[in-house]
Amino acid sequence: MDTRTTGHPPDGADGPDGAEDAAARAARRREQRGWYFYDFACSVYSTSVLTVFVGPYLTSVAKAAADPDGFVHPLGIPVRAGSVFPYAVSASLVLAVLLMPLAGAAADRSGRRKPLLALAAYVGAGATAGLFLLDGDRYLLGAGLLIVANAALAVSMALYNAYLPQIAAPHERDAVSSRGWAFGYTSGALVLVLDLVLYTGHESFGLSESEAVRICLASAGLWWGAFTVIPLRRLRDRRLPRAEGAEGAEAAGSGWRQLRATLKDMRRHPLTLAFLLAYLLYNDGVQTVISQASVFGSEELGLDQTTLITAVLLVQVLAVAGALGMGRLARTYGAKRTILASLALWTAILAAGYFLPAGAPVWFYALAAAIGLVLGGSQALSRSLFSHLVPAGKEAEYFAAYEMSDRGVSWLGPLVFGLAYQLTGSYRDAIASLVVFFALGFVLLARVPVRRAVAAAGNPVPERL
Repeated sequence: MDTRTTGHPPDGADGPDGAEDAAARAARRREQRGWYFYDFACSVYSTSVLTVFVGPYLTSVAKAAADPDGFVHPLGIPVRAGSVFPYAVSASLVLAVLLMPLAGAAADRSGRRKPLLALAAYVGAGATAGLFLLDGDRYLLGAGLLIVANAALAVSMALYNAYLPQIAAPHERDAVSSRGWAFGYTSGALVLVLDLVLYTGHESFGLSESEAVRICLASAGLWWGAFTVIPLRRLRDRRLPRAEGAEGAEAAGSGWRQLRATLKDMRRHPLTLAFLLAYLLYNDGVQTVISQASVFGSEELGLDQTTLITAVLLVQVLAVAGALGMGRLARTYGAKRTILASLALWTAILAAGYFLPAGAPVWFYALAAAIGLVLGGSQALSRSLFSHLVPAGKEAEYFAAYEMSDRGVSWLGPLVFGLAYQLTGSYRDAIASLVVFFALGFVLLARVPVRRAVAAAGNPVPERL
């Protein structure tokens, strides 16, 4: 029997006799290490660009273009300058919804994920490097490049995540996924240190503050592109057998038709779909907190850019420990229970954020530390848990749907955040509006019988879930 049809362990994984060829094991470890490096490459975008610099800077550029009432008018539509950034993030993720199912199905049909991964990665890296041109009142240019970069990141991550079931045996996935996140947070911390040196010492380098920010934005794109070479050299494509019902997905001719085909197939695996719905909600809250934290800190709390950079650096350092620590907790208590505990902590963090006093960096640092401890673990364990719920031969297609929950459908959170600010003019009200995503996500995840879901997908059930 082909083991891939009953759980698709990676090449060289332990067989029925428990034996594993040493060369195959070494090749698998090498491929895993290459896989980690895509997190190392692209996480700098998520950290330096999306979390730290582009939100406050694009907001300042939009304000420079605003009328006396504080509104800009793209396509004649009045929009608060402070809402341009969350709306751009939301628009980028709507675009990702159109692209990810098509990319996932193409990867599954051809078995060639690497060319698609390379295309998405380098489009995103190029758009990010192009943010160097964001200056003056060119907020539409900045919003457009942000939309392209963010959508490309989402597509590339869907393809990247789909490798996890192929390169790690079921018992390894929590650890492998957590190490990937740890690699990403390590690179984010390293580049943030360099950004902090450049930004705080920009005058000694003969740069204006704006030029320093633009260099930090562009360098993230260069880093992303440069380190993407490593996974492209080490990962290898596999032609996997298609699962029953794949024909409808193959016939899809557009992103929306592909999405409908994938969701139709998922109806055959309702417990997998139930997990995705829960993840959609709580991760929407996570992604929105990540992307809007710097705007909240600068606009509502009056904190300077140096404080924001060091706070996010603190998040990166603690997120490495958090991802690895929660991975170990999952080995004792199971991934589901560990994720549920993290969601309770996320809710408490948002409640504390609402009451943070303005102009008090120490409390912002305390909040950043709490975020760091739960951020990486909740994301890494969700990814590894989902990998057990994917039917054989459908990895890229299902991970495209997963990535829509991770980023592609996460336009809801930024949209809610932007509308809350549009209506109230208060970032505190905007941040409080995100509690509902964590609360509903907790309730839905708690109701998913994950062991039964793994078995229903045709995969071996790990001892601890």
